[in-house]
Amino acid sequence: MKQILKRAIEAQVLKSLVPNKVVVLLGPRRVGKTVLIKQIIEQFDEPYLLLNGEDGDTRKILEHRSKQSYVNLLGAKRTLIIDEAQKIPEVGSILKLMVDEIEGIRILVTGSSAFDINKYTGEPLTGRKKDFNLFALSEAELDQVENEIQKIANLKHRLVYGNYPELLQLADASEKREYLQDLVNAYLLKDILEFENIRNSDKILNLLRLIAFQVGGEISYNEIGAQLSMSKNTVEKYLDLLSKVYVLHSVNAFSRKLRKEIAKGKKWYFYD
Repeated sequence: MKQILKRAIEAQVLKSLVPNKVVVLLGPRRVGKTVLIKQIIEQFDEPYLLLNGEDGDTRKILEHRSKQSYVNLLGAKRTLIIDEAQKIPEVGSILKLMVDEIEGIRILVTGSSAFDINKYTGEPLTGRKKDFNLFALSEAELDQVENEIQKIANLKHRLVYGNYPELLQLADASEKREYLQDLVNAYLLKDILEFENIRNSDKILNLLRLIAFQVGGEISYNEIGAQLSMSKNTVEKYLDLLSKVYVLHSVNAFSRKLRKEIAKGKKWYFYD
């Protein structure tokens, strides 16, 4: 039987859904954003409209940017949810028009990358939105289905395969490897190649391997560039892209002398 866990941020997201505001739920693909939306929807006591940004008809309907067209779309509904909102061109301007012109509307949007969703919801929605990040399952969330003995028994596998929700349903190590490989090929590389027109996916994968070998250590962009036959600027660009699809995140180096801290390199870690 499939286990659906209650996510820690659910109550905060629900509380933040107030009239004429936009709640933005960001996070990697396959961490459970759509499932979380469904769990939140179950608690609504009023009608709502659910759209998917990957659907061509949805993009076409929202393309016609006027108050009346959006009022007609919503009808009597005052709650709008858009999954994968970053797929909709100029989504920030669309959402701004809605919250400015349609009294009482509550909006929840999700995005699996920080590329377009922040690009188009940044300035237009200043003061009108609240961001949340959803990541792979935390150990605290796993308390719902595991006791301490089970957690210790599963720790080794978790350190290798991570905490993506669907991995809970897979007992076999080969199935987990296949799932993660599909995740990389179908979603991770697809997002980067689609948004930035990068053609050399091998370079991205090799960069990730080098970062994995140096997790917790300071990174030299020049050194990595030399190993991968790419410029320092390209290395920095790729790392920035990987952070925007929630694969990596950076931590500034620490030094007791602040001037040295600024000059030192960053450390890069995997989210999961």
